[in-house]
Amino acid sequence: MRSYQQTVLMLGDNHAQNYLSKASSRARSKDFIKPLNSASTLQTCVMASRRLALNLSRGLRNRAGLSAAAPFTRGFATPSTVGKTQTSTLKNGLTVATEHSPFAQTSTVGVWIDAGSRAETDENNGTAHFLEHLAFKGTAKRTQQQLELEIENMGGHLNAYTSRENTVYFAKAFNSDVPQCVDILSDILQNSKLEESAIERERDVILRESEEVEKQVEEVVFDHLHATAFQHQPLGRTILGPKQNIRDITRTELTDYIKNNYTADRMVLVGAGGIPHEQLVELAEKHFAGLPTSGPQTGAYLRSKQKADFMGSDVRVRDDGMPTANIALAVEGVSWNSEDYFTALVAQAIVGNYDKAVGQAPHQGSKLSGWVHKHDLANSFMSFSTSYNDTGLWGIYLVSDKPDRVDDLVHFAIREWMRLCTNVSASETERAKAQLKASILLSLDGTTAVAEDIGRQLVTTGRRMAPNEIERKIDAITEKDIMDFANRKLWDRDIAVSAVGTIEGLFDYQRLRNTMKPKF
Repeated sequence: MRSYQQTVLMLGDNHAQNYLSKASSRARSKDFIKPLNSASTLQTCVMASRRLALNLSRGLRNRAGLSAAAPFTRGFATPSTVGKTQTSTLKNGLTVATEHSPFAQTSTVGVWIDAGSRAETDENNGTAHFLEHLAFKGTAKRTQQQLELEIENMGGHLNAYTSRENTVYFAKAFNSDVPQCVDILSDILQNSKLEESAIERERDVILRESEEVEKQVEEVVFDHLHATAFQHQPLGRTILGPKQNIRDITRTELTDYIKNNYTADRMVLVGAGGIPHEQLVELAEKHFAGLPTSGPQTGAYLRSKQKADFMGSDVRVRDDGMPTANIALAVEGVSWNSEDYFTALVAQAIVGNYDKAVGQAPHQGSKLSGWVHKHDLANSFMSFSTSYNDTGLWGIYLVSDKPDRVDDLVHFAIREWMRLCTNVSASETERAKAQLKASILLSLDGTTAVAEDIGRQLVTTGRRMAPNEIERKIDAITEKDIMDFANRKLWDRDIAVSAVGTIEGLFDYQRLRNTMKPKF
């Protein structure tokens, strides 16, 4: 599921570093590996071997000499320990966080803002995403052309994305270019011109983007799922906003959103890679010390911080002309801060994923995959656990081209949920835990991924949980924890349903709700 819309300003050619690394590796190989292509070379090697054997024999007879010998240690190309996350806070409330890797030649720096579409109102829904587009259209210091050329000349990347709860601007470049990147980030966040001509151009771009999103069935299903699960609440709004809002958003609404949400106490400046913490703090003092702190809270902000109420309900868009039925089922999930956060992820992994095209279902650990494959019920399914500041969605997304088997598919999916309440084995729990740990660690491969993890955690929870701490928490989860979680979150709980396509065979809502409390 794509949880955000993304804009890419410029992708500079950054393959040079990989080429240089490979070239230096080849050079080192030539220095140390020489062919035995002459008799003299062979004789030299034999003599050296004899001397080595003689010295070794003498050393073994001499215990003092053996004790004095330095033990052989293997060197590592990269650090063998995980970097520590350091944090500092400026006087205006801006948080600076880094994870320094002394061997990294590149760094990712970015600003994570505690504001997204959830901080909007019905009238200005779409403003956060609109601002993301306008950020790269010129500032008081740089025209759009100068900005693009500056990024291209350093071979860097400058990206941005908007989610329901966050807006993020980040750059990746060589360590030597980090000061320039921080300058650019501060410039686009504080000095964007927001010219009327640029607003009108981006209006058309975003409308076309909205049309493209509407063609992606998965996006539509999950937008409908949020809308029905969190009806008439900020979390139920889409990220792009309705088309009428996109047509009507004004410059005043954009500047008001910046004034109310782009404040120092709601921002985290993150650095990951070769950038030292002290250097990023100095850069933050130089470029972000002038950012204001939040003033009196607006009604939109206060509403965005209210606990979202989950509502059992459904939304159905029947279209028999579509080739598939696309159905999302969800219960209320857990927040980022919940003690059940990792338990929910392990439970999600037990339910698993399935893709008919891959052809591995008979050999997967997921019991649901086996049933779906055996009875040929679906093209694919994907379990999910989506978290927000105060709530979440835990469920499954089903896709099937067999409209007459949709009821069976949903039946087996919910039956698997109910099984988690009463019968979870230790072996499947351990397998799910291993899959989850591998997934989390693999997702932290690279400075951008690490920066994303730091920024998201600090904005949502106020602290960064290190990978080894996450691993300990996951290792502590047992099959009893999974069953306890399922009994509290699944058994006899309301569900939200979003269905699009050939869904005539889908049970009515009340029948679906009744299956959440089966009679054994």
